[in-house]
This record gives sequence, C-alpha cells and structure tokens, in this order.
Amino acid sequence: MTSNIPLINWTIAERLKEVAELLHSQGSNPFRVQAYQHAAQTLEQLERPIDALFHAEGLEGLKQLPGIGESLAQAIRELILRGKLPMLDRLRGETEPESLLATVPGIGKKLAARLHHDLEIDTLEELEAAAHDGRLRQAGGIGEKRLAGLISCLTERLGRVRAKAQHVAQDLPPIEELLDVDREYREKAKAGALHLFAPRRFNPTHEAWLPILHTQRGDRHYTALFSNTARAHQKGKTFDWVVLFFDDGEKESQCTIITAEWGILEGRRIVRGRETECLRYYANQATPEQKTTTT
Repeated sequence: MTSNIPLINWTIAERLKEVAELLHSQGSNPFRVQAYQHAAQTLEQLERPIDALFHAEGLEGLKQLPGIGESLAQAIRELILRGKLPMLDRLRGETEPESLLATVPGIGKKLAARLHHDLEIDTLEELEAAAHDGRLRQAGGIGEKRLAGLISCLTERLGRVRAKAQHVAQDLPPIEELLDVDREYREKAKAGALHLFAPRRFNPTHEAWLPILHTQRGDRHYTALFSNTARAHQKGKTFDWVVLFFDDGEKESQCTIITAEWGILEGRRIVRGRETECLRYYANQATPEQKTTTT
C-alpha cells in the first residue's frame, strides 16, 4: 500500500480490483471490467478518505468522482457502510440469502432463516414485496411498528422511493428478455461453454461445478447462475432454478426462473413472482390452434 493513500481508500480499491478480476475471468463485458478497474484507480489517487467524502456529501459526492456512476457509487457506499459487497460475494460463490436478510435492522439470524425457508424469500426485493403484501405480518413476530421500520429501511437500502405498482412494474425487465437470458445461460451451460467456479457453500470438495454467465441486453448487464441455496439442494433443483442478477446502471435487482410443476404453465420456464405475466406471454406465443384449444 502506498503510504499517502488513506487505508479505507486502499481497502475499497482492492475490493473493486477483485470484482474486476473475477468479472474478467468469468467472461464479462470488457467495458464493465474496465469500469471497476478505473474506479479502483480513482480511489487510489484520492487523498481524502472516501468515507469522509461520503458522510459529508452522500451518494452525489461519490458520483462526482471521475468514472464513478450510480452503480459504482452504490457499491462504494455498501463497502463504506457494511464492509461487504453482495456482488463480490456472489462472484466469489459466497452468496447466502439468510446472511443477506439478516443485514436488515430488525431481522436477526433466526428470523432470516425462517423467512428464507418458510416464505421462500431470497432477496431484499422479495423481502420488500412480502412486507407490503402482508406475508411478513402473517409470519408472526413482526408488529406494525417493526414492519414500518423494515419498510423504511428497505426503501432506503434499495435506493429508491417506492412508486406506485404500475411504475415499479415498468422498471422491470420484460418477461421475454428474462426468459431469453435464461435460455442463453442453460444452453451455454449444457454445451460446456461457460466458466465454472467453485462455490464455497454446499461444496465440501471445492469442486468447480457452477457455471456463470455475464451477458447484456440493451443497457442491462446480467449475471446468471444456477441456484446454490439450501432449498435448491433440498429439492434437487440446483440445475433447474436459475438466478438472474441484472444491473441497469442505477440499481441491481434479481429474480429466479424455474420450471413450473403444476397448473396451466406446467413444464414451462417461468419467472417466480411474475406468473401472471408469464401466462400472458405464453398465451401470446401460442398458435391460433393452441389458443382455440385452451379457450
């Protein structure tokens, strides 16, 4: 470490360099790799401690630095406030839904485990949805005051003011795009065309078995990989459930795509939580004869 670099700047720069190295080794877009490399260089050249800058000027202050856009500013904020970066954990193969949920104030390890296993909540976005649709209240042990605090925290953590449902829906990638990324990932994984890495969870032999795909659709960057959660292993779905992480430059979100096991969509690939949209999508893809048969 160069002596005139504040320790926190050097530490965060090293994390950003590791992200760049992992993205490069996993075949990500070179421009995305360069963005993380340039961000690391910016921090190494910054004489002012980055945490002091953030606490004084907030996210906007970070975005004024050379080469630091919305997405990178949020990553640096996570590293300043929590010392961890979910994206880096994922690229290392350390993703653990229970640990992610437990980072939300008001949710301890036991409740996080219950929410993950009983309500099948894996992400902060899914936790936010459950807070609004009544599932958290029904889970027990979460009163109105605590629930309000969770909603407020999640709104801030996810980096947006909650809009009306129709506006939120407009920000989501279309079903056909998500299913196309899912198709690309599964086809390339089957063909052995993807980088394999060794996840640290549920992998005592340290085998490199998990394929990872980095791809892009328009302005959205996608990272796709098979689910390596406890529930996926318990149900034998580690090569069926596909988790997609997508970043549009402003925020990162994720969804899970599975093969439907019952109902009119049985056997079809669907986006969990968006089943109604998937039904409309497949109905529009059907031939006139198929549409007649189903009506």
